[in-house]
Amino acid sequence: MSDGLSGWLPRALAVLVVLTLLTPAFGWAAGVVGYAEPMENAAEATGAVDSAEPVEIALMPDYGVAGLSDAAATFVAAVVGTALTLVAAVVIGRLLGTEPNAE
Repeated sequence: MSDGLSGWLPRALAVLVVLTLLTPAFGWAAGVVGYAEPMENAAEATGAVDSAEPVEIALMPDYGVAGLSDAAATFVAAVVGTALTLVAAVVIGRLLGTEPNAE
């Protein structure tokens, strides 16, 4: 790995760990200010909610995990989501990347 790339990786992972640890606080703050997902707001504004049919295919619907408190479930959802995103990014990066020529 070149020096330009190797320096950012530990810092990026540290930022992801800090943000993941803060997810329960973000979830609490969203509840305090009454935050709603933009797509939910758009569906309510257009009346689409009235004709919507629920789809029960979700890894963690509403960031919930049965048997856990809201804060713990938000944390678990953040860890799982971050891990899945990192795995996808690494796989795509390896598929698209090229190995430097060994000389």
